[in-house]
Amino acid sequence: MNRMSNTVIGFLNILTLISSIVLIGSALWMGKSKTTCEHFLQKPLLFLGLAILVLSVAGLVGACCDIAWVLWVYLFFMVFIIVALMGLTLFGFIVTSHGGGVGVDGRVYKEFKLEGYHPWLKTRVLDANYWLTIKTCLLGSLTCSKLSFWTPLDYLQKDLSPLQSGCCKPPTSCVYNTDTVIEQDPDCYRWNNAVTVLCYYCDSCRAGVLETVRRDWHKLSLVNVIVVLFLIAVYCVGCCAFKNAKRPQQYGFPYGRYGMYKSRPGWEQSWSRWWHGRDRY
Repeated sequence: MNRMSNTVIGFLNILTLISSIVLIGSALWMGKSKTTCEHFLQKPLLFLGLAILVLSVAGLVGACCDIAWVLWVYLFFMVFIIVALMGLTLFGFIVTSHGGGVGVDGRVYKEFKLEGYHPWLKTRVLDANYWLTIKTCLLGSLTCSKLSFWTPLDYLQKDLSPLQSGCCKPPTSCVYNTDTVIEQDPDCYRWNNAVTVLCYYCDSCRAGVLETVRRDWHKLSLVNVIVVLFLIAVYCVGCCAFKNAKRPQQYGFPYGRYGMYKSRPGWEQSWSRWWHGRDRY
């Protein structure tokens, strides 16, 4: 019975070990992928994956080998991981609560406004050096090239991704080829038909990038809630495994069929003895 928690913690740490490898792979894929140009989540995912990997190995070794000090270190750092994840999850929900698209009359797609997003996110994309990196990535991707074969009817009937809506076309409200000067969205004057320009300098393009980040981060926050609950359960089982590993060292009973550590056994030891043989005490 005393070994049950060790077995459970070992099995759970195998699951977390596999999960950490998936997280690390996802972070590396995000850094090299040509289909997305936002890397806000790459470093958090990578650090989280590495931390869980190290902790999983420590928990696995401590539980399987009954090494109390390894389990103590494992539980100590597990607290920091849980608290950090809870903070990251809360921050993610706060940041992603802003934003979203605005419907366009007669269109399936939505358009996005930069002023609708959280100030922390806006500060990132308004940085000239950071935006140059995103723009270079967008130019190397197939984000806008897919729209080069679209007809005007396609724009009426088909949906667009946030990046395509913000970076690959001017705002729908723009009016060109007019003899009079009218007040329009500033993005209307930033638009250029050149393939290397398009609307990459528009605020709508920055908003499209932030919308992509917002959606991905919101999904990650939901996953983090599940991960936090799972890690709390692992922590509780780990405490039991630590207690079992520490028990022989503390009370001087390294061996024994029932792992008894008290001069007067508790109900669990008494029940176990009765089950295996009532003549033994």
